[in-house]
Amino acid sequence: MMACMNQLGDALRAWRDRLDPAQVGWAHGTSRRVPGLRRAELAMLAGISVEYVVRLEQGRVRTPSAQVCSALARALRLSDDEHAHLLRMAGHVADPRRVPRVVPANLHRIMDQLAANPLALYDATWRLLHWNQLFAATFGELAVHESQERNVLVWVFLGELPRVRQTASERAAFEESLIADLRATTGRYPDDPELPALIERLGRSARFRELWSSRSVGGHESARKYAEHPEVGDIALISDVLTTQGDLRLVVYTPQPGTDARGKLDLLTAVGVQKTPLRR
Repeated sequence: MMACMNQLGDALRAWRDRLDPAQVGWAHGTSRRVPGLRRAELAMLAGISVEYVVRLEQGRVRTPSAQVCSALARALRLSDDEHAHLLRMAGHVADPRRVPRVVPANLHRIMDQLAANPLALYDATWRLLHWNQLFAATFGELAVHESQERNVLVWVFLGELPRVRQTASERAAFEESLIADLRATTGRYPDDPELPALIERLGRSARFRELWSSRSVGGHESARKYAEHPEVGDIALISDVLTTQGDLRLVVYTPQPGTDARGKLDLLTAVGVQKTPLRR
């Protein structure tokens, strides 16, 4: 494993050295002893610490997560083939039996073009993988907090959805749709070891057990909800789910017709996103 980590470190340094700083917003006039990005610049772009970048390049991190690898691939402008190579070096071998979590570069480009709306990207178990600044500004820090609780199913059945309000009928339909979607996921990935653990955990909820026993199969496609924002007030939204070829779920939030939600989102875009974290 140490040899693989050294190989990973060598690759990261080479990719960092080849990237023109001007491509990511740093001016050519800055005094530099070496070409390419500095470690601190890569750390800032990837949303990780400089110390962690140093440890990665020195081969002192045993298994960087797939999410960290994807953040580095995005920051370094890697091709999809290079991204896949990075994941393999880090020990994340693509396995068709496992729920996919690799975010391709073309999907990042699409998300950049949708920045006027809150959006979030999930895997097929509804684990949050990526979000934009407006999503974080709309739903708050809890929605993007770095923890194993960052899963919509866990929030819905074992906790509370951050800043979300729905009518009783909307909530019931939302829950039913999510469980039918999860049932379909178990059919596509019957050998993924994380799925039984998630289902066992969710089984602590009586509502989950009731819906799971119905054995409904389907896909979650849309929902209506209000984001309860402490500064701009309730934001009436429709969430539409776009499933990618790689079985990821891109959720785009748009204003409910006939409401003032567009103006509130524009206000958050202007002032709110400056206070919120961005996940790349």
